[in-house]
Amino acid sequence: MHVPVLFNETLEYLITDPRGIYIDCTVGGGGHLQGIIERTKEEAVLVGIDQDGEILEKTRSRISGYANVILVKGNFRNLRDILNKLSITSADGILIDLGVSSFQLDEKERGFSYRLDDRLDMRMDAELNISAWDIVNKWPQEKLEQIIAEYGEERYAGRIARGIVNARQHRSLDTTLDLVEVIRRSVPAEYKRETHPARRTFQALRIEVNQELESLKQVLPQATALLKPGGRLCVISFHSLEDRIVKEYFARESKDCLCPGKQPVCTCGHKAQLKVLTRKPVMASNSEVARNKRARSSKLRVAEKLEF
Repeated sequence: MHVPVLFNETLEYLITDPRGIYIDCTVGGGGHLQGIIERTKEEAVLVGIDQDGEILEKTRSRISGYANVILVKGNFRNLRDILNKLSITSADGILIDLGVSSFQLDEKERGFSYRLDDRLDMRMDAELNISAWDIVNKWPQEKLEQIIAEYGEERYAGRIARGIVNARQHRSLDTTLDLVEVIRRSVPAEYKRETHPARRTFQALRIEVNQELESLKQVLPQATALLKPGGRLCVISFHSLEDRIVKEYFARESKDCLCPGKQPVCTCGHKAQLKVLTRKPVMASNSEVARNKRARSSKLRVAEKLEF
């Protein structure tokens, strides 16, 4: 089984009670979940959630011998409802790993990788109505430019959006390499020497297709509410947009007052719910990055639920 990024660091923060309740909101290939299984007792209750039904079934076959593990197909943005259906009202630890799994990147016909010739898809949940193909072939140039600039933080978003619109007037862009070729033709030669020119555009399309940032914003308060006092929320992010959302949420929920600094009396009534355990994010070691280049951009942030 592929070892996920920041494996030991994450589990050391996450597990406070070997007999507790732990939720892995992004099971993927099951690497972190397997680690939780190995570091907890049989009395523990472990829930794994993933919106990708195909990868969830592969993981189910690997851990079928563990009676205390429950796997659920679903989006973590619905965390509260998922756990309510399982009659679980609190947890000792919640993990959210925001990375695309190796299975999704490497599997043919998923369309996540700009290095493989796949159909243009990028849906983590095959039941979603909109795929990357729909966005690339149907959306107006202004909207394409907006998401590529915002979600991809791509400085050549305008050129790329214009190139896509011009190319699709002649034929539809059906595969990942169709799109890569258009992007290559749209950016300056020196940019292609700096990085893979499609990386940021593919990130933007994946985020838009799966509504990743909106889902993250929705799950963080749900996870906080579900934690027991002393329970921990661990979030692993892989790009600045995700990390900024987590960092700002943790900062806000670790303060007793959110009123403007010059206001003499607090009127917001806000009470801190979390204690931030990682003032700076935990990052992969040089040796881990050498083994797995995908770990290079990973950041782990952890917060603990306060006693009330």
